[in-house]
Amino acid sequence: MFALSLPAGPGHDAQLRPLEPWQSTEFFEHIERARATIDPWIPWAASSSDPVGARATLQRYADGQAADTKRLYGIWLDGTLVGGVMFVRFDAESGIGEIGVWMEPAGQGHGLVTAAVRHLIDWAFTVRGLHRLEWRTSPANVRSSNVARRLDMRLDGVLRQSYPHGGVRHDTEVWSLLAEEWRP
Repeated sequence: MFALSLPAGPGHDAQLRPLEPWQSTEFFEHIERARATIDPWIPWAASSSDPVGARATLQRYADGQAADTKRLYGIWLDGTLVGGVMFVRFDAESGIGEIGVWMEPAGQGHGLVTAAVRHLIDWAFTVRGLHRLEWRTSPANVRSSNVARRLDMRLDGVLRQSYPHGGVRHDTEVWSLLAEEWRP
């Protein structure tokens, strides 16, 4: 197992680590704390509504990692799981991936998501040789769009009414970054 240190400010210890099925209890407790914040944006939050569902979510990502199609990492702040980053889609053959993130309120405002995503981007481009990474978010999720901007991603466009959630159809912003644009 590995842990990468993330800058979190004075007096804080933050780490990026793999998030695996054996951590389902900790993951479920975190999702419960984060639910109101992430449910509108993260599709699997609703299916992680009990310990069994939380384990199933982690298992889907573990299976995806074994198939080299997705990955999931947690962000711990002072020993508590507060959020995470993921390759929602990872296609080494086409050279295209999609990154997603989530964070509970206790982890917000420390720059942890941006720092963690920088590790994912650098690995995808420099180690795995991907050509393009995408970031998809609702225009209403201003915090997420701001992270894409901080990472120097470009807004490719908006997919109008592209997904249903809570009985309403929502737009999706598509941001991207190309390998030749990445500055580690």
